[in-house]
Amino acid sequence: MSKTALSGKEQLWALAGVIPFLLSIGLLAFAFSQQTALAFAIGWPIIQVIGYAGAFKRSKGEIDHPLVKSQVFIHWMMLIILTVMISRAA
Repeated sequence: MSKTALSGKEQLWALAGVIPFLLSIGLLAFAFSQQTALAFAIGWPIIQVIGYAGAFKRSKGEIDHPLVKSQVFIHWMMLIILTVMISRAA
């Protein structure tokens, strides 16, 4: 079985998907330390894992598929909404 390298476009989409996930893990650590927003901080990474797993399953592992792109957009929108909410609360 030969492995093919990801194209530049696929690498960009993979990076765009990883950034919100890593930030959600960071938010989870922060929420546990501050004991605030725990429900959201626990749920968001779980929703991402379920969403990305379903999108990859239906797209047959293709990163440049519209289902995967829509998951990336959804989680970037969530990141923007969270940022706005935190900035308004401060």
